[in-house]
Amino acid sequence: MADNNTSWKTVLFNPFSKNNPVIVQILGICSVLAVTAKLEPAIVMGLSVIAVLAFSNVIISLLRNTIPNSIRIIVQLVVVAGLVIIVSELLKAYVYDVSVQLSVFIGLIITNCILMGRLEAFAMANRPWASFLDGVGNGVGYACILIIVGFFRELLGSGTLLGFRVIPQAAYDAGYVNNGLMILPPMALIVVACIIWVHRHYNKDLQED
Repeated sequence: MADNNTSWKTVLFNPFSKNNPVIVQILGICSVLAVTAKLEPAIVMGLSVIAVLAFSNVIISLLRNTIPNSIRIIVQLVVVAGLVIIVSELLKAYVYDVSVQLSVFIGLIITNCILMGRLEAFAMANRPWASFLDGVGNGVGYACILIIVGFFRELLGSGTLLGFRVIPQAAYDAGYVNNGLMILPPMALIVVACIIWVHRHYNKDLQED
């Protein structure tokens, strides 16, 4: 329960590192594989999940005392689905090219286990403000990993960032070649594994005995 400023800070900031949903809880891996070949869709996907997770947490927290236990999962899915539809339509209206790149993966936010996990484990038991912070924290933690993976995959795989050429032509003239493997889905797993290795190296308490 988040009943004071200290616990609110824990709820908000723990998912950034100590309890990150991707590299600690190992959730949401499918979208990490699918949308991180380029940095721009990774950023947009991350922002979309932050918005859906934060507001669905708040809505479920407000309704938690009125939802019959037998249909709570259905209600959670309906809330998430409604928010995903809103996000999807906004993306089509304002960043259509990116929405095309993300394709069905925006819709599949509905099945993202991070969302259902936070709704069930936190929003159903906590007040709206704490639930909002939990949603933002977990969303940002998820988005950070997407952005890191997208950064390295686009930089090393295409030599660009956000579509702009980063590696100079002189490097290519000297023999540098983009690593085509980086834009393939398996490389996302390898990059995530490297992030997990570095993270656990600096967080000894997360290492298994």
